[in-house]
Amino acid sequence: MDYAKQFEDIVAGQLARVEKMKEAADFIDYETLGKIVIGVIGGDGIGPAITAEAQRVLECLLAEEARSGKVEFRAIDGCTIERRAEAGKAIPDDVLDAVKQCHVLLKGPTTTPRKGDRWANIESANVAMRKELDLFANVRPVKVPALGIDWTFFRENTECLYAMGSQGLNITDDLAVDFRVITTQGTARIAKLAYEFAKSNGKKRVTIVTKANIVKTTDGKFLNVCKDVSKGYPDIETDDWYIDIMTAKLLDEKRRQQFEVFVLPNIYGDILTDEAAELQGGVGTAGSANIGKQYAMFEAIHGSAPRMVEEGRAAYADPCSVIRAGAMLLSHIGYRKQADKLFAALDKCTVLERKLVITGRPGGATGAQFADYILSNIE
Repeated sequence: MDYAKQFEDIVAGQLARVEKMKEAADFIDYETLGKIVIGVIGGDGIGPAITAEAQRVLECLLAEEARSGKVEFRAIDGCTIERRAEAGKAIPDDVLDAVKQCHVLLKGPTTTPRKGDRWANIESANVAMRKELDLFANVRPVKVPALGIDWTFFRENTECLYAMGSQGLNITDDLAVDFRVITTQGTARIAKLAYEFAKSNGKKRVTIVTKANIVKTTDGKFLNVCKDVSKGYPDIETDDWYIDIMTAKLLDEKRRQQFEVFVLPNIYGDILTDEAAELQGGVGTAGSANIGKQYAMFEAIHGSAPRMVEEGRAAYADPCSVIRAGAMLLSHIGYRKQADKLFAALDKCTVLERKLVITGRPGGATGAQFADYILSNIE
């Protein structure tokens, strides 16, 4: 096998992607659209069950807009693991075509096969969607008022290790190689989004997270580019931490309240946001936004939990993560009033009052019952 040619092709593809970033159009203005199309992708495992409840909540909050034609909900089928494996693609062509006819997506979790699984070794649907739609910013808020925690993570979505997770090379039976990519353009745009968020929301600190002391080339670039962007925001304090000690400091009761906004490469962001979500009540409570200039996708941050389906417990899956993602979607497309109502209802139902509790098993509430509970608390 010609490994040099394979590496050459990988580099050529990444250089072409850099040129596309340079030429990308500006952010879409939702206020100028005659109609906003919200695509709903159920996904795999518990995905269809929890996403249906989130859609029901959004349809209630946007009932008037749907009647007037300002908003349309559009179901997008075919993103199941069975269909993707059959097509041999992370996203079947017809599904991708349907996705591109929408402006924003509400997406349930999708299964990513591991080596040795019965499914074909296809790329993560999430990773593929982020690359196809250039959803470069994964934004994950975590808020725990009782602990003084109010964090927003800006995780770069289209680079780092995950960008080419299916393009690694098995050189011999003893040697495997994967590739990590960081670009100036990719880092600059996620850093700018983080600093703009901080500026617009009265935040005083942005924290850059890398392992630049060890991973000197790629993490070094990420750190240096972020620091260059920070010079345009002199009123915002910038500090940087290494990922290993950062995971510890999120648990440091004396230090963690000082953090506000984080910007970090893909794999570190994936790990750190799951840890942060655990402080909020678990990954089932956290939503996620994937922001690009022309498209945006909102999803739960947890997996598809196929075991729950196999054991007949899908109806008891917690829909709060994808419902919270729906609140982020509302805010993103300009319906901030409805978003604030939904966030307040979620906080009341999951933290303050908790009259219903989801356990994932018949002893707890069903996802539908919990969605009803949330709807009853929307004022």
